[in-house]
Amino acid sequence: MRIIDPIRISYKNLLAAKFRSFLTILGIIIGVASVILIMSIGQSAQALILDQVSGIGSNLIGVLPGASDQNGPPAAAMGIKVTTLKYDDLQALRDGEHVPEISDAAGYVMGSETAKYNGNSIVASFTGTTASYINVENAEVDEGRFFTKDEETNMAKVAVVGENIVRDLFNGDDPVGKTFRLKDQNFQVIGVFKSKGGAGLGTSSVDDSIFLPLVTTQKLMLGIDYIAAIRAKVKSADLVSYAIANTETTLRERHHIKNPSGDDFSVRDQAQAIKMITQITNVLRYFLLSIGVISLIVGGVGIMNTMLIVVSQRIREVGLRKAIGAKNKDILTQFLVESSAISFFGGVIGIILGIIVAWIAAIIMQALKYSWPLLISWQSIIVATLVSLAIGVLFGMYPARKASKISPMEALRYE
Repeated sequence: MRIIDPIRISYKNLLAAKFRSFLTILGIIIGVASVILIMSIGQSAQALILDQVSGIGSNLIGVLPGASDQNGPPAAAMGIKVTTLKYDDLQALRDGEHVPEISDAAGYVMGSETAKYNGNSIVASFTGTTASYINVENAEVDEGRFFTKDEETNMAKVAVVGENIVRDLFNGDDPVGKTFRLKDQNFQVIGVFKSKGGAGLGTSSVDDSIFLPLVTTQKLMLGIDYIAAIRAKVKSADLVSYAIANTETTLRERHHIKNPSGDDFSVRDQAQAIKMITQITNVLRYFLLSIGVISLIVGGVGIMNTMLIVVSQRIREVGLRKAIGAKNKDILTQFLVESSAISFFGGVIGIILGIIVAWIAAIIMQALKYSWPLLISWQSIIVATLVSLAIGVLFGMYPARKASKISPMEALRYE
C-alpha cells in the first residue's frame, strides 16, 4: 500500500465526522498552546527579571537575613520572615572602617497600605529606606528633594513618590508640599522621582512606590526593629570579593557567630544573584511546563477514546479490506496515520494559537510599562510539533492494534 493512501483515507474520515474530529483535536490544541505559551511567558519573565538585576550594576552586593548555602537562595528570598539584620548592622557596613571597600549602603523595609488624598484612595506599596538610597541605586529626583540623614533617623513624616503615584493619587497635580494620609499617619511630599519605566516583575518600581525614611517606616508603619535587606555599593567591581569577605566578618562579629555554618545572614554579589534568580525561575518554568504536558496527555487520552469508537464503527470496513487482501500492518498503519493526523493538526493550530496569545500578552505587559520581550524559540515549536505527533502515535497504538487484529469473517458478520 502506498504511503499516500492512508493519508488520503484519513483526511476523508476526518471530514466525514467534522464535529467529533474538532472535539478530539481541541484537547491537543489546548495542550500544545499551553506549552508554547508557558515556555514563552516563562522565558520573557525570566529575561525581564534578569535584565532588571543586571541593570543595577556589577559593583553592588546584597545582604539578606537568614542563612543559605552557596547554591541556594536565602530564607528571606523564599518569603520566610527573618529578623536578624538591624539598623546598627547597616551603620557598621557603611561607616568606612569595618568594610573599607564599601562606599555607601542602604537599608530597606517594605509594605503596602491604603493612601488617601483629597477624596482619592489607592493601595500603594511603600519602601522605608535610608538617605543613601539615591547614591546606592543611582536614582534621580525630578522635583523637590530626597530626605536627609537626619530625617532618616528622627522619624520625620516626609515622603518621595513615583510618577504613577502622582498620577493615581494626586490626579497628576504637583504633589510637592502636599500632605497625604498613609495608614493612620500624615506624610508631606518633599520630592518626586524621575520616571524609570520598565518595572521589574514581582517588585515595585520607583514609579509605583512611596519612599519613606527607614526608622519612620519601622516604627510608625510596620512596628518592627529589623531590616529586610541591605544593598551596598562597592568602590569598584574588582573589590567585590573583598567587600563580601569583610561584610561577612563584620556581621559575624556583631552577631557573635564563631562558625560560618551558624551564619544568620547571606551576602551575594550580582553574579550570584543572577544565578539564584535563574534557578528559581527555571523551577517555576518547569513546574508550569509540567501542567502543560498534563494537558497534552489529557488530549492524548481523548484521541485514544475517539479512535476506539472509530474502530468499533468501522469493523465491517476493516473486514472488507482484509477480505480483498489488506494485511494487519496495513490496517495498523491506517489507524495510526489517522490518530497522528488528528494530533498533528491539533499541534499546528495549538502552536499558532500559543504564539498569538503570547504576542497579545507581550503587548499588554509592554502597555503596562514592563520591558517585556516576546520570546518564542524555534526549539519550543519543534518540540511541540514532535510531541504532538508522538502523542498521536502513542495513544493511537492500542486502537490501531485492536483494529488490525479483527478477523475478516467476524467483521463481515458484524451488524
